[in-house]
Amino acid sequence: MNELILRKPEETYQSAEKQAKVYFQDLIKQYEEKTYIKQLTSDFQIWKKDHVLGPVGAFFSKIEIPQQKQHRQYIKWLIKTERLEQYLYRSVSYIFMRDLGKTLDDKKTQKRIKEIVENLKEDLHTEVNHSGKKSEQLDQTFDWARIYRDAKKEDTELATIWLIEKLQKVARAIPDGMDREEAKRKLIKIVGGVVMQEREEMPVGISKEEQSKRLTRAIKLGYAYGITYPYIDDLLDSKILSEAEQNRFSHLIRTTLITGTAPELGVWTGENKKFIEEVYTELRKAFELIKQNQRSETKQKFYEQAYIFFHSQEVDRKKTLDNSNYTNEDLFIPIILKSSSSRLIVRTILSAPEDPGFDNRTFYYGIYNQLADDFTDLFKDLENGAVTPFTYYYKYYKKRTDLINPFELYWTVIAYLIHNVYSSNGDVREVILNRAVNSLKRLKSRLGDDNYEKVMNIFAVNDASFNELIQIMVNKATDVDFYDKLLRDRMITILKNEEQARKNFSETVKTVRTKINKNLLIQNEHNLPNESIIDAANYSLEGDGKRLRPIMTWVMGVKEYGLNESEIFPLLKSLEYMHTASLIFDDLPTQDNAKTRRGRPTLHETYNTAIAELTGLYMTQKAVEEQTKLTKFDERVVLNLIQYSSQIIQKMCIGQAMDLTAKGKRLNLEELNRMCLYKTGIGFEASLVMPAILARVEDKEIELLKQFAKYAGIAFQIKDDLLDVEGYQSLLGKPMGLDKENDSSTFVTVLGKENAKKAMWEHYCLAYDALQKLQLNTPFLKQLLNYFVLRNY
Repeated sequence: MNELILRKPEETYQSAEKQAKVYFQDLIKQYEEKTYIKQLTSDFQIWKKDHVLGPVGAFFSKIEIPQQKQHRQYIKWLIKTERLEQYLYRSVSYIFMRDLGKTLDDKKTQKRIKEIVENLKEDLHTEVNHSGKKSEQLDQTFDWARIYRDAKKEDTELATIWLIEKLQKVARAIPDGMDREEAKRKLIKIVGGVVMQEREEMPVGISKEEQSKRLTRAIKLGYAYGITYPYIDDLLDSKILSEAEQNRFSHLIRTTLITGTAPELGVWTGENKKFIEEVYTELRKAFELIKQNQRSETKQKFYEQAYIFFHSQEVDRKKTLDNSNYTNEDLFIPIILKSSSSRLIVRTILSAPEDPGFDNRTFYYGIYNQLADDFTDLFKDLENGAVTPFTYYYKYYKKRTDLINPFELYWTVIAYLIHNVYSSNGDVREVILNRAVNSLKRLKSRLGDDNYEKVMNIFAVNDASFNELIQIMVNKATDVDFYDKLLRDRMITILKNEEQARKNFSETVKTVRTKINKNLLIQNEHNLPNESIIDAANYSLEGDGKRLRPIMTWVMGVKEYGLNESEIFPLLKSLEYMHTASLIFDDLPTQDNAKTRRGRPTLHETYNTAIAELTGLYMTQKAVEEQTKLTKFDERVVLNLIQYSSQIIQKMCIGQAMDLTAKGKRLNLEELNRMCLYKTGIGFEASLVMPAILARVEDKEIELLKQFAKYAGIAFQIKDDLLDVEGYQSLLGKPMGLDKENDSSTFVTVLGKENAKKAMWEHYCLAYDALQKLQLNTPFLKQLLNYFVLRNY
């Protein structure tokens, strides 16, 4: 039996509940006495001077303003109208209040906000000035190259690579029925929040090495905490698990928080078995990471806040909209607790010093954000049957006159924060009222005027003049937008675009691969007397190959250059014949001596070495023959292509010879890069350049395609070397550890695993640079590049 960390968890929750009830009663008093109306009416009179224009200003303000979803255009507009600094100042101030629990009257905080605003201004000016240099299809998906390069500046590239790999793993694990994009967005947001808090906690004058160490730790701890949202909260809220599975899973989490030790999962049966095993394994790793980084001074508080957070969510999760008997305390106390504890946890995870001011402000502040989010998600929550103060009031407000209107309480909380928590500070008033009006503007925009009016009629504040004041602010106020909202919208757009681009990539690969496989096998067209070589060739071709090279050629030829599919099909076959021949030679006993390839015995194991050698030679010539069938193209162009193709085969042979002579030797990085270019990059180059030759593109574009292929090919090879030591044989289709067995120099043996990963991402960045200059119409090569470095087989 594990020693209990929380000996009396019920008392821990009850103590927090008692504190929440005191706060709630303070709010109820102001709610019932309507004191918040007088306070906020006065606040709005001050606030509107900067946000509600007079008749002349209103006339000139009718100049069209770009929508926030037009990210770069909106930033350009802010710069042009000299609104950027004010926009950023209120945005950063809001983050300091919400996530860092700071007050805005503190001189140190004011100085730090100004520093961040200046840095953001510089970054945004640079971003919009360079926006025209990146093609639209790259701009609408994740810029992993920029993320990696930014991490490199702070020596956190290994932690960033680790995080990118984790994000891909999470995305692959989340099943249908759960929101993958939202899960990744929350996870990224939480990691960013933890890293930001770590930055603000760093002592002045810290060494770069120590700063890197602390930021690396924060990235990993941010992930460890963030993973609980999709893997616990969202999972338990979804319909993925049965009731019995939900109860069992909840019991595992509760036991972990009470004992400080994650129990074994045990046997899990049913269709969710594989998913739950993967999820729980990741959660246990995350929990161990948090434990290892705990200081004794903050350990107890971490378990207390984590338990309060989890239990308050469980309390809400068990509610149903069919129950008409919930009290106001039933509805509001859990959200006070979960909204505050979720942020208090972050400081305990980072083992930040005790800060009573932070704890108090965070406790009072949480419900403000939670009520705003619940109002925004009203219809989504109604559809899912979730009980929130807004969904419950929406359903029962006609029957239950005792129910507190959550929209009114929302304004009560705002008045309480401005005047009770932040001592009527003018900057706080500016930020909070901006945020409140902005949220309502966004809600109105999303719902449309008619639906917004219907919702407001239900939740209208019980004071006509104040209610009218709010709507005047919503309709007429300007300059109330926030940078974090812009980033959130952009993040959601990018995540959706990225997911769609990934799906399109997978579908294209699948579709084209099927077409190639149907027409790939060699027929005995010349009635050769002995078909054994043809049979052997077809045996190799029937293996479960990726067909990446001909697929790349199809996409570039058909989608990018508009060539006719049937007219270039001989080229697709030619490329796969060349590639398969190279694999046959590569596997021979005199070379790598591989036993399996593409998930089954190699050709020389199935036939013999002599047949394998002859088959490889036969297929290189068959590849040339296929190129002569490109009869719809100009003869001189085809001759140029055949000449280029023969040069490629020569280089591939040189690359293989370099590999053979390198066995048992220690190559340096330059030699390894050269060998990799000839062995791998040249094949990718041919796949891109050959359709470009047929399409008669300019030499400048061909050179950029060669650059992309060079760096992408090396990145691909480094990933292959990494998979040889950390992949899964069942996925790879070939044995692991061959490089070590053959005493081959690889990027892993030369650089070590960590530096090999860095080198892979360096080449990813260089390939991405070439893509930016190419300005292609199709996003396929971007997704192909992502696949090269993020694949697990």
